[in-house]
Amino acid sequence: MEEDELDLVVVIMAGGAGTRFWPLSTDQRPKQFLNLFGDRTLLQKSFDRISNLVPAERVLVLTNAAFVSMVKDQLPGIPAENIIGEPMRRDTAAAVGLAAELCRKRFGNPVIVTLTADHLIEPVSLFQKTLLSAARRAANDNALYTFGIEPTFPATGYGYLERGSRVLDDDGIEHFQLLRFKEKPELETAREYLKSGRFYWNSGMFIWTVDTILKELETHLPDHAKALSRAAAFDKTPEWNDALRGSFESIPRVSIDFGVMEKAQKVCCVASMFSWDDVGGWLALKSYLPEHDGGNRCRGNPVTLDATNNVIFCEDPEETVMLIGVRDLVVVRAGAGLLVVHKDRTEDIKKLVEAMETGEKAQSSKLKAQS
Repeated sequence: MEEDELDLVVVIMAGGAGTRFWPLSTDQRPKQFLNLFGDRTLLQKSFDRISNLVPAERVLVLTNAAFVSMVKDQLPGIPAENIIGEPMRRDTAAAVGLAAELCRKRFGNPVIVTLTADHLIEPVSLFQKTLLSAARRAANDNALYTFGIEPTFPATGYGYLERGSRVLDDDGIEHFQLLRFKEKPELETAREYLKSGRFYWNSGMFIWTVDTILKELETHLPDHAKALSRAAAFDKTPEWNDALRGSFESIPRVSIDFGVMEKAQKVCCVASMFSWDDVGGWLALKSYLPEHDGGNRCRGNPVTLDATNNVIFCEDPEETVMLIGVRDLVVVRAGAGLLVVHKDRTEDIKKLVEAMETGEKAQSSKLKAQS
C-alpha cells in the first residue's frame, strides 16, 4: 500500500494534568500547553509533526473539557468539532474508544494514528517514516501497533514492551511481535530489561484501524464499547454533551494498555530509532536549555557567582535570577510562583503540590462552612 493510498486519521490525546512542572504547570494549564522551548508548545509540536501527512479536518484532539478553549487557541486550524472535551477523566481506554467511534461515524474505517501531546520527537522525517510503515502494516494485517523506544538507561518511570520475533524489515524500519506489556519496574528489574536487549520503552503511541480497535474493545471492554458507541450516535447534535457525560459516568478508569493491549492476540511494534523524550520534569529540560558559565543551564538572564550545574527557568526570558555559591539546584520563576529544589528531589514536587492543593481545598471548605 502506497503512502497516498493510506486512509489516515490522527488522534492527539491532550488530556493530561501533570504537576511536575509547577509553578509553570498547573491544573488549569498542564504540560502540553506550555512553551518550554521558546517557540511552540508541546501540543503545537505534536500537531506540527503530522501536519503534512493529513489535513486538519482529519485531526482529532481529545482533551479535558476545561482545556478545549486552550486547544482552540493553540491549534486554530483544527475544526471546532474535532476538539473533543471529555467531561471527566477516564484514562486512555475511554479516549481511544471515543476517538474510534467518532472516526467510524465520520470517516468509515481509516487507520487511526494515536499520538501524545506532550513529548519531544526528532527527527520528524524518521518519525514519519516509522509511522507510515506501521500504518501500512496495521491496514493490511489488522494488527494493533505501538511504537517501541530503544531504552538508553534503566528507567523506572516508563512502562516496557518485551519484543518477540521480527516480522518485517521495511526499508530499515523493523517490526516485531510483542510478547508482554510490563508496568513501571523497580530499578533492578529495569537494569535487567536493559541488559537483556529484548525490551523497549512504551511510548504510549498507537496505530490501528477503526474496525480492529473497536473489535478488541468489544471483546475486552464491552461496557466501554457500548457506552461510547451510544455517545457517538449523538455526534454533532444538540444532545452531544449530555450523551457524552452519561457515557463517561457509566465506565471506570482503565488504561488502553491494561484494558486491551495486554490481552489482545495480534500486537506488534515498530522499533523506533528517532529521539524520544517524554519531558517528564524540570531536569528533562537540561539538555535543551542554553549552557552558561559553570555548567548552568538557563532560560532567562542568569547572574552567577561560584554557582554550578544548576537549571534555571524563567517564564519571562528577560527576568534576572542571581545564584551565589550553590550547585545542583532547579530554580523556576513563573507567575507568582517560585520553586527551588535540589536536582535529586525533583520527583517530590508532585507530592508537595498535591499537599498544597489538599490544604487549599480544606481551607476553602472551612470558609464555606463558616459562611
